[in-house]
Amino acid sequence: MLAADLALAAGVALLGLGVEELDSGGPVRMALGAAAVFPLVLLRRRLPAATLVAAAAVGPFLPGTVLVTLPLGWSAGRRIVGAGRALAAFVLAFLASVGFGVLEQWSGMRPLLVVVFTTLMFLVTTVMPGLASRYWSQRRTLLQALQERNRQLLRERAMVAGQARLRERQRIAQDMHDSLGHQLALISVHTGALEVDPELTDRQREAVGVLRQASVSAMHELREAVGILRDGVEAPAPVEEAHPAARGVAGIAGIVEAARSAGTDVRLGTAGTPRPLAAACDHAAYRIVQEALTNAYKHAPGAAIAVELRYEDDSLVVEVANGPAPAAAAGAVVSGGQGLTGLRERARLVGGMVHAGATGDGGFRIAGVLPYGAEPAGAEDAADDFGQQERGLAGGPPMDWAAVDRELAVRGRSRAGGLALGCGIAVAAVVALLIVFAAMIALFIGSANNAMISRADYDRVRVGDSEQSVRDRLPDGDSFLTDGLDRKGPPRPGGSECLALMSVDDSDFGTDTVFRFCFKDGKLVDKQSYEAEH
Repeated sequence: MLAADLALAAGVALLGLGVEELDSGGPVRMALGAAAVFPLVLLRRRLPAATLVAAAAVGPFLPGTVLVTLPLGWSAGRRIVGAGRALAAFVLAFLASVGFGVLEQWSGMRPLLVVVFTTLMFLVTTVMPGLASRYWSQRRTLLQALQERNRQLLRERAMVAGQARLRERQRIAQDMHDSLGHQLALISVHTGALEVDPELTDRQREAVGVLRQASVSAMHELREAVGILRDGVEAPAPVEEAHPAARGVAGIAGIVEAARSAGTDVRLGTAGTPRPLAAACDHAAYRIVQEALTNAYKHAPGAAIAVELRYEDDSLVVEVANGPAPAAAAGAVVSGGQGLTGLRERARLVGGMVHAGATGDGGFRIAGVLPYGAEPAGAEDAADDFGQQERGLAGGPPMDWAAVDRELAVRGRSRAGGLALGCGIAVAAVVALLIVFAAMIALFIGSANNAMISRADYDRVRVGDSEQSVRDRLPDGDSFLTDGLDRKGPPRPGGSECLALMSVDDSDFGTDTVFRFCFKDGKLVDKQSYEAEH
């Protein structure tokens, strides 16, 4: 920040030296102007009003500081708190600029021209940057406030949505616990009692034991699912389970062995070098085999089942195929109709896919392809419980696309309004500059008409003519162009009053031809023609 301010001050000071050179300023005035620029620029952030008024006050005496009002006006418009204070600072700076300008130019120009010229310059170099800066600052502050409010609304919406999801999950968990828990408990109790029935054969008792173990495992799985629904985290494996059910590839052998114990012809095959999978992919492989075996039990009871795990270069292929059913299943088959849909969705969320279809021999085949990687695919467009999309940002609130659209619309309108206002300010600045240039041209032409004559006019005037007749034929010389020219030539006659005019026929750059007429006692007593430097 300091380096930028120093660079800005150096640039303004360098331009100010050029202004001083055009105004024929001496070395002392150039040094004072350059020295005044640096503290004004460096203090404009801490003291915006004071530096603005100070620059307006010293500007008429040090023309080299005229350009510093541009950054000072910008800082004052942006940093002065309160419209009343800003207006007071700009009005005070304007009065200082006009007052000291009239005071400094009182002897060389008409006060009205000084007031008009100073007012136009103040509008262009100070008021326009101040208005533009204040508008830009207020617009940025308003936009930041709107963005913060939008973020707060999104956070509040996320909290409300999270609470709603939690209540819905707790309701689902309670329903599952009350309905399925009761039924599974009854199954476990009855199969436990049936297992010790002395009238059962060993094979029947073994089958009943498999059913009881399945009901116990289902109870534990239900307990874990209920815990996840209630708390949002996976519950640890229950300690009372003698053989905890693995939820990954390692557990596939267990469910295959359980199916064999129940009398189903199931074969498990593995190809390739086993590789570790991400937790979600590992669990998906287990669920694919579990759902495929369940489908085979329901739709093709007694059919042989082949389970195969193939570790490919970039993915694990899980394939479960069963042959045609030896006989039609007795009774209606109870099916929820969502098993394969759930498998496809589970595989899609981990970047894989599931294919299911009939085989040529009348059987059925389910195959899943699961990547080894841990990055879930499609998470960025996964829908939440309310059917709205969420951004895949860790810990971030859900993206409210409607709010984003509204914000973009507001920004579009604000940009259009800002563009219109900016164009208005630019047009006003251009108009003001044109007025200033026109006033400067008019001032220069008027001053030139009051300050210049031709060589022929000079020659027609004779020493000894009356002062009144000479003044009637010559301009009055009331111009800043002739200020001090009467003192640059040869010595003036004692007690005389002189009129100095410039020649319209000058062709040399850097010097002016001056015609001086000196009067005493109502007559022209001397006239001189000489060269004077600018």
